[in-house]
Amino acid sequence: MSVNIASRLETGTPFLQDLIADINSGQIKVPQFQRKFVWKEEQALKLLDSIANNYPIGSLLLWKTKNSLAVERNIGAFKLPETDDMSPTDYVLDGQQRLTVIYSALGAIEGEGGFDAVYDLNEQCFMEAPEEFNQTQFPLRIIYNTTKLLNFRSGLVSYPNSDELQERLDGIISVITKYKIPVVTLKELTVEEVCPIFERINSSGTRLSTYDLMVAATWTESFDLNDEAQKIASALKPKGFDDIDGNTVLKCLSAIKHKGIKKDQVLSLRNLSKEEMDALVEIAKDALLKTVDLLITEFKIYSWDFLPYEAMAIVLSYVYSKRKTLSLEDVRRVRQWFWVSGFSERYRGASESFVSQDLEAIDSYVISGEEPQKSFGAIPSIENFKKLSFRSNNSRSRALIILLALKTPRNLTNGALIDPETALSNYNKKQFHHIYPKAHLKRTSAPGEHNSLANFCMLAASENNAISDDHPNKYLPRLIGELGTDAHVVFSSNYLPTPDSVDYSSLNYLDFIHARATLMLEDINKLANGDSV
Repeated sequence: MSVNIASRLETGTPFLQDLIADINSGQIKVPQFQRKFVWKEEQALKLLDSIANNYPIGSLLLWKTKNSLAVERNIGAFKLPETDDMSPTDYVLDGQQRLTVIYSALGAIEGEGGFDAVYDLNEQCFMEAPEEFNQTQFPLRIIYNTTKLLNFRSGLVSYPNSDELQERLDGIISVITKYKIPVVTLKELTVEEVCPIFERINSSGTRLSTYDLMVAATWTESFDLNDEAQKIASALKPKGFDDIDGNTVLKCLSAIKHKGIKKDQVLSLRNLSKEEMDALVEIAKDALLKTVDLLITEFKIYSWDFLPYEAMAIVLSYVYSKRKTLSLEDVRRVRQWFWVSGFSERYRGASESFVSQDLEAIDSYVISGEEPQKSFGAIPSIENFKKLSFRSNNSRSRALIILLALKTPRNLTNGALIDPETALSNYNKKQFHHIYPKAHLKRTSAPGEHNSLANFCMLAASENNAISDDHPNKYLPRLIGELGTDAHVVFSSNYLPTPDSVDYSSLNYLDFIHARATLMLEDINKLANGDSV
């Protein structure tokens, strides 16, 4: 941590009552990017038990800033009073769940909703408050109300073991009211400085994204980035792409505005006026609509799930922000970049800086029509391709699925056309099957990669039973006979060697994979050269 940031750290150990008072006054607030209260009753009771035993429960991290962030007006189930935003506010960065339990159990008004607990003086344990609790169950919400506290204590006199009960009551009150919790306050740090700190220390495991920070940092009564992102999502809904991620939207905005998606470029968007941001959102919305149209018509992609990389949506939105329409030559160049990038895994683990460099390269190649200054990758050789394994979250697997869809495949079992829009609207791996069944390959100890990309085809799940785990040297010849004159078209539509070119009754797995990979790579190389198939 730099000296600059260290000099702006403030530590303290306030009493629980002081934290509750600061919440009620609006001094402590929960920023909108924090997740909702999700703790279960058991977790909340354990926290109270830790406090009662004087165990440490961890520190709270607050961010004191004069910037007005979008906040949750409630903490847990409780609506907090409206407060002015003129003075610096302490926003909770870490410890929201613990603070919510403390406020709910000890600071809320009796009868309000939310987590309500009692301390059973006989059982000497905490429990969730029953609808009607007896006079030996101490309601924690009156712990700071002197009058009600004295009345409760007096009510214990009627019990035979009143002295013991009162002693236990005094003990639990003493430990809770004297309990202090460490608080670290970051004073007047910028969003850029706060983000890495939050990510490093956040004990909840909830990663604060740049989008989350931007939502908070750009919020005003008249502007909410969440609303702007929702406008874009709503525009994409008729096309089935409304589940676009907020971070993707933000990167598209930065790409269009700055031709880059580095963190400082993204964060600088908060300096735009409302009018400038509104205009940028409209450009991005139009660009993403055209991006989606291209994905559907050119690549048969009907869902973000099948796009090999998020970066591709960002690059395409940038292209369409510069060009209202694409010429045939533009599409050829986009096609070349898309397929080479997909099969070379160009954006696997790519940094924002790497993608920003590609935006520059795409600007020269597609927008300006110049020859590329660098390669966008390389298509695997046939030997490497045969070894590539099919996995649902792998970019090459997704690229393969798109390739299969472009071939207008037919069901191997009956020759019926497979509707790619239905098959690819939502990712469903039941639509993709081993041609040489995995169980058969394992049973026969067949050499080679059993999950090879070249061993998968698109097949309606309802038709898979017709293949099951049959021996391919038996079921494929049977299908050829059943399909008759359609066998050639059906097999070709699935990149399968045609029945007149190989003998499926004796074709072994390695020869099959080599033959099919050859057919696939022929088209992949065409596409990577910018041609259509």
